[in-house]
Amino acid sequence: MPEPTVPKEAIGHGDGGSAALAIGEAESLERRPGAAPPGAGPPGGVPAGKPRSLWSDAWHDLCRNPVFVLSALVILFLVLIAIWPQLIATGNPYRADLAKAQQGSQPGHPFGFDTQGRDVYTRVVYGARASITVGVCATTGAALLGSLLGGLAGFFGGWWDTLLSRVADIFFGIPVILGGLVFLSMITSTTVWPVVGFIVLLGWPQVSRIARGSVVTAKHNDYVQAARALGAGNGRMLLRHIAPNAVAPVIVVATIALGTFIALEATLSYLGAGLKPPTISWGIDISTASPYIRSAPHMLLWPAGALSITVLAFIMLGDAVRDALDPKLR
Repeated sequence: MPEPTVPKEAIGHGDGGSAALAIGEAESLERRPGAAPPGAGPPGGVPAGKPRSLWSDAWHDLCRNPVFVLSALVILFLVLIAIWPQLIATGNPYRADLAKAQQGSQPGHPFGFDTQGRDVYTRVVYGARASITVGVCATTGAALLGSLLGGLAGFFGGWWDTLLSRVADIFFGIPVILGGLVFLSMITSTTVWPVVGFIVLLGWPQVSRIARGSVVTAKHNDYVQAARALGAGNGRMLLRHIAPNAVAPVIVVATIALGTFIALEATLSYLGAGLKPPTISWGIDISTASPYIRSAPHMLLWPAGALSITVLAFIMLGDAVRDALDPKLR
């Protein structure tokens, strides 16, 4: 006896996820063995006019955006010299020659020398390592912690959501610079990790609010309700259905925040509470050169210029990613 088929006319029309699942199931029941699926192209070929996903569509737009291409090339170069500074700077950033203190550009030393006779060019190149490390590690930590806490609060709601909101409000009320001066002044470590930990501590609430709002919006969509009706557990719904559709705003905020965190590290280092010598940092060099801005401006302009270019590149990259991932801006 032939299997009964389900007429598609019996299924209510609409743009809901449950209706789409039901229509897809009805179409699969109507197919006969050996019949080509509706809309399929030639055998072995890709269906004509196949729509791109959000991510492939965003990547296509980014590749055609000159702002993204330029900022990505600058960031790629900065990451490269942060990993291998010897590629473009063969000198020793700690080598000092007091006889050349505060002298300007010379052959082999295009940026001149600082107050201790150290090569400014070499120190600018090596200073990228600390700034990029702090920015990337702090952004990754804040994004992971904020996404985890905010996503769970948005999905489960209730007392967990209320508790997280109140804790986030407390951290929002702490002045960043003042908090950094108080917190980091008690630490004598010369590594980057205390600065990274402080930035993560004050940076996760912003990401958590973005993640919470995205998850609250995504969990009410029809495809999530259909997955729940089909028996999907909380873990499966979070990882398979909600997270891929709620992560885009978090990526945008994290990309822009990366440049902000680099500037924050330089500010704290300038004030003497961030990175400390012998660590090489743009903020430390700017602080050392600021009293000599009139007599030796090159000592200040080169590290400040490198810092500005780095922060601007990450902010431009974040703006380009935001424009590509936000359908309302298309």
